Amino acid sequence: MKSAIQLWLGAITSLALGATAASYAEPASAQAAYGSYVGVGGSVGFGEGTNASGAVAFRYRILELPISFRTQLLVGSGVAIVPTVSYDIPLNWQTEAYIGAGVSFTGGDETPVGDSTAFVLQPGIDYALPSSKLMVFGNAIIAFDGYEDGGSGVSVQGGVGLQF
Repeated sequence: MKSAIQLWLGAITSLALGATAASYAEPASAQAAYGSYVGVGGSVGFGEGTNASGAVAFRYRILELPISFRTQLLVGSGVAIVPTVSYDIPLNWQTEAYIGAGVSFTGGDETPVGDSTAFVLQPGIDYALPSSKLMVFGNAIIAFDGYEDGGSGVSVQGGVGLQF
């Protein structure tokens, strides 16, 4: 039968070895558990008259940096292509907010973001559905001087994407 001293020495040794092993472990860091995706949804513009269209969203995430390349294709009575570069902010394991900047190209057609080429800001949020490759996305596009006669175009997009 082991003495009390032997039990105490065994317990202290175990704790010391555990603490030493833990000190060599890599620190944990949180990052969103998803990356690039392509998705479809809808868009509604709130500039000069309400204008609705379909939306195709593309996101390519640079895994080592909190940066993504994004493109929105808004297709309705006119077509707008809106490429942006975004700074991504993980909120938790499934949710990420972002702010992007870029340009809207409309070709002179009436779109949810206006009818002329313009500088844009794009705030948004992505949510990864747990245990799947599906994403839910939502964002706004603010196109400064998006209309030929002046005035900003503002649109809101939302939809579902498939991660790759």
